[in-house]
Amino acid sequence: MKISYTIEEINDLLKGELVGHTTHKIDSPEQLQHAKTNQITFIGSSKYIKHWSDSKACAAIVNNNLTVEAGDNRALIKVKNADLAMAKLLELFNPKPPVMEHDIHPTAVIHKSAKIGNGCKIGANCYVGKDVILKDYVTLYPNVCVFDDTTIGSHTVIWSGTVIRERCIIGSHCIFHTNVSIGADGFGYRPSDDGAGLTKIPQIGNVIIGDYVEIGANSCVDRAKFSSTIIGDGCKIDNLVQIAHNSVMGRSCIMAGHSGLAGSVTLGDGVIIGGSASIKDHTTIHSGATVGAGSGVMNDVETGKTVLGYPAQDARDTLKQWVALKRLTK
Repeated sequence: MKISYTIEEINDLLKGELVGHTTHKIDSPEQLQHAKTNQITFIGSSKYIKHWSDSKACAAIVNNNLTVEAGDNRALIKVKNADLAMAKLLELFNPKPPVMEHDIHPTAVIHKSAKIGNGCKIGANCYVGKDVILKDYVTLYPNVCVFDDTTIGSHTVIWSGTVIRERCIIGSHCIFHTNVSIGADGFGYRPSDDGAGLTKIPQIGNVIIGDYVEIGANSCVDRAKFSSTIIGDGCKIDNLVQIAHNSVMGRSCIMAGHSGLAGSVTLGDGVIIGGSASIKDHTTIHSGATVGAGSGVMNDVETGKTVLGYPAQDARDTLKQWVALKRLTK
């Protein structure tokens, strides 16, 4: 049965300012241009106001610094931050996750020494190795492998295809999406003495991941050569991200898709790495810094600084150079 809400019920949740009224029951949120009569949309920037008159949505969540007319049988909910309000609304309409009929599926292989906490769910064809510890309410969806001596904290959810190698330590309330790799060997090679090839450097460390970390599909966090590769509490990592051996991320860092850290990179707290950005090995990016999309960082980045370009430098300098080059080519 599909759930629907009145505009007043939604406003009670968001605690905004209700402008106008709609008699339509709202059954889902949708983008401004694609919304139908029984859907709510959002307007977080002035550039989208022009689309409101053509949209079929009966309601919109709007930043309260924007001037928008509600219209006939349409309503606006004015809030301080439309993006955050929409996130709260999406939680309201969020479908329940897939149901696993068995707490532990009969096809799962679990070593007798593994310790499985209360309320854990282990799906079909999962493998849980020797001396693994799953704390309470861990969910392993089908085809997850957790190798020996790994610990996973409570309420962590791991989606299908993910592999967590031996001796890793995972925090609580984490989410790993499909096909994440945790603890594969770091990329360590040196020319052999005879010059005939490359010698593999053993990677004997592990990966430590804090609490409330989310890692997107097909991303990789490699184990350390020695000691640990560390992902701090609250970090959010997009799809197709590479984090190399012995890198250390502080708290609440963000890495967008297709970005990567080479070996032994250090990120402070709250660092933002844009999509497809690359960070050279043994580089430190200090707290609060931002690396623009597509940039290549070759040197340390100061606290709170924004860098852009390849090689990356102060974003304002890079933009000035781009403008100058554009003028030269006219």
